[in-house]
Amino acid sequence: MKPIQLILNILWLIFAGFWMAVGYVIAGVICCILIITIPWGIASFRIAAYALWPFGRSAVEKPGVRPGSMVGNVIWFIFAGWWLALGHLLTSIPLFVSIIGIPFGWANLKMIPLSLFPLGREIVESDQPFGAREYAR
Repeated sequence: MKPIQLILNILWLIFAGFWMAVGYVIAGVICCILIITIPWGIASFRIAAYALWPFGRSAVEKPGVRPGSMVGNVIWFIFAGWWLALGHLLTSIPLFVSIIGIPFGWANLKMIPLSLFPLGREIVESDQPFGAREYAR
């Protein structure tokens, strides 16, 4: 991990990452309690780890995703995705107000597509300093 990524991740954890991860963990626990929604719970825990330490990692689409992921993403969107995305949006607004918070605001915004549709995606290491979104080839 590059030093700039480490610094950004530590600052991110303090200012936004911890609270966003708590939201994903709550969603994951609720999904696991309901048993039939365990796949969404696992996806939520995976995103929680990404929300804690996003710089130097990216969310990419898995190659050969099955149609079940699309149906699962619609269900996720209805029950959890929209309010997690709203949390990212609301958290990004105060971060954009200060100059030092701009990279963190962008990190919040780049997580919105993942929070809306988590199935069929995976988190991978990235050599880009701010973990820009990439697509699997």
